[in-house]
Amino acid sequence: MSTIKHGISENKSQIILQLVQVFLVGLTIGMTRTVIPGLADTEFGLGSQQFLLLTSFVVVFGVVKAIMNLLAGRLSDGYGRKRVLVAGWIVAIPIPFMILFASNWSWIVAATLLLGVNQGLCWSMTINSKLDLARLNQKGLVNGINEFSGYAAVAIAGVVTAYMVDFMDAREGLFIFGIIVILLGLVSSIFSIKETMPWARSHQTGVISTQQSLSSLFIQASWKNKVLLSLNQAGLVEKFTDAMVWIFLPIFFLSKNLTLVEGSAIVSVYAVVWGGLQLITGPLSDKIGRKILIVGGMWLCGLGLLSIPYTSSVFLWTVEAGIIGMGMAMLYPTLGAAVADFSPVESRGTLLGIYRFWRDFGYAVAALTLGIIAQMTQALISPFLLASAAMILSGAYVLIAVPSRVD
Repeated sequence: MSTIKHGISENKSQIILQLVQVFLVGLTIGMTRTVIPGLADTEFGLGSQQFLLLTSFVVVFGVVKAIMNLLAGRLSDGYGRKRVLVAGWIVAIPIPFMILFASNWSWIVAATLLLGVNQGLCWSMTINSKLDLARLNQKGLVNGINEFSGYAAVAIAGVVTAYMVDFMDAREGLFIFGIIVILLGLVSSIFSIKETMPWARSHQTGVISTQQSLSSLFIQASWKNKVLLSLNQAGLVEKFTDAMVWIFLPIFFLSKNLTLVEGSAIVSVYAVVWGGLQLITGPLSDKIGRKILIVGGMWLCGLGLLSIPYTSSVFLWTVEAGIIGMGMAMLYPTLGAAVADFSPVESRGTLLGIYRFWRDFGYAVAALTLGIIAQMTQALISPFLLASAAMILSGAYVLIAVPSRVD
């Protein structure tokens, strides 16, 4: 067996293949980001004011993905990263067929449930594997390039599927796109991806293992450890921003008489900026620290969301989408890297899984809360105000609770 070496350059071929994996995972979720909300009324008869029913698919996605993140971290520590990755792609196979043959909105909700399983298993494994392969001082860079690849794909899929829907039947367009991406992901994960657990174990050289139960680690990360608690709540609250972009921005733009393609283009700016800037913010956090980027990113997202309903031009909406994307680029890879900073190596996979549980449970909390406030007020401005306030207050909590550096 060859000597195991850590580092991005030392393992560049496998890291590139892992980046292809997360790109395909991003394409899978990206195909639902702008098209599904836009088609809720035309294809499935949801009225423009049925906000709670509209948000149901994101609530289900968030709950399922959160649970799978939690399980994936533990399963990958016990059974290996590759097996979990392959299982995630197998689960995704029915999704395009369910969209194609959907007779009512419940089919879309069910397809989104499987999407949550896919994303929880596959996206988690791509980052865990790259953290295994990299050196310990490259966590920010690794998170940055991983999220860049994934969210660049989210942006591309949103625009491509919007154009496909514009030129062909909506369901056929999503089916063709989805089945190609999922089969590519499955085949490439089986034949090109290596198991990285040997690299993970070699990180632990000289460390006395104190493996704890999942329940014990969950309680520590979610309540007893105030630093991890602060980071986990920030991960949950930042989903208020992404839920707004996923659910309410397409509806908002349609209410302003923009076409689905025009709205998708604006939303894609958010995802492109988010994805691209993470190549800078990830490694930058390794040098200047995590907290300044997390807090600044939370506040920038809050201010960007607050500005959208008070402006009325495509140019300004595009700029604001870019500002929100910049905020997400500052906070997103940095939160994951910060959790890794404060996690013992022998339980890092599990603690990152707990973080991703709370982060993606934020989809459910955000979608349900935003849907309720929109339903109660029957005003699209209400969720913008609520999401903005949540981001700003959460950032303030991180500012107070998280040390500038690891002890």
